[in-house]
Order: sequence, then C-alpha cells, then structure tokens
Amino acid sequence: MNAEVTHPVPMSKETTAVYVGLGANLGDRLGTLQAAVAGLGALGTVVAVSPVYCSEAHTLEPDASAPAFLNAVAHLETERPAEEVLAGLHSIEREHGRQRPSRWAPRTLDLDLLLYGSATIDTDGLTVPHPRVHLRRFVLQPLADLAPTLWVSAPHHATVSDLLDRCPDTHALHRYAHPLVRPDAAP
Repeated sequence: MNAEVTHPVPMSKETTAVYVGLGANLGDRLGTLQAAVAGLGALGTVVAVSPVYCSEAHTLEPDASAPAFLNAVAHLETERPAEEVLAGLHSIEREHGRQRPSRWAPRTLDLDLLLYGSATIDTDGLTVPHPRVHLRRFVLQPLADLAPTLWVSAPHHATVSDLLDRCPDTHALHRYAHPLVRPDAAP
C-alpha cells in the first residue's frame, strides 16, 4: 500500500489554500463550470476563480478526437482535510452527471485537486500536487493567472510560472470571453 504524507498538512481548524482544476467538454460546459464553482462553496470559501480557457481535448490515441474543453482553476480556503475535499469534488462531479467509463473519456465535469497548501500527499486515493499538473498547459495557465509565484512542492520544487515556462504541452489555449463569476459578484 502506497501511503505517504509529507507535512505540513494542517491537522487543526486552520484554513488551507486549495487549488482546484475545473474542466468540461460535454453539455452546457460554461453552465456546468459555473454551477461547480458554486458547489465548491460547500467545501470552503471560494477566494478567486481564473479566466476560462478553451482547449482541444487530450486523447489517449493520437488520431482520436473529442469535444473541446473549457478549463479554469478555483482557489478556495478550507478547514477540511485533503481527503474530504477530494470526496467533495467527486460528489460535485456526480451531481453533474460525471461518469468514468475510461480514463480519457469526454466528461460533463472534471474536478482535480491540484494543490493542498504546501502539502505533498501520496496515498492510494490521492496524490498532491496533482501528478500531471506540470504537463498540462490548460491547468498551468489558469493557475498562473491566479498565483504565478505560488510554490509547487515535491516533486516539482518550482513556481507555477516556472512550470508553465517548462510545460511540454503544445496544445493551443484560447481565453474564453465569458467569466465563471460576474465581476460584481463575490465568488
């Protein structure tokens, strides 16, 4: 069994900065992401939400195609432990019809726990930082919009901007014209 947690993982009612990747490529993508941001409020306080980006779907087979994704990142502060945040994200996904027929299948909603404070967590059910965060421009760009100098712990040991600069993902990103939250509304 793989179960390693490298502290600091808060064990008290202190709040922890959490960054969540949001993506959708089926149905009302923008509406689903907006509803997901609202749902994140049950897990903590939504502090900020990045702009939305449109990107082609990454597929398992090079010649395969799938509908384009809308992606964003949300920053929340929570008192919940990482495992409880992850369970909450899975619950929000299910509420929006998420099914998991295969790893890279199109989806109504995909919520990824990218960062949980400065913790490095490696258990059977959870790896933080997200194991592929450094490979995904569609995650790093919105994360950099929120926190370019944020330090990403082991195994990356780099700022978000540094990871973005080194990212091997060459898929184009297009900033979407519609925000997830209105500028006059608190997230």
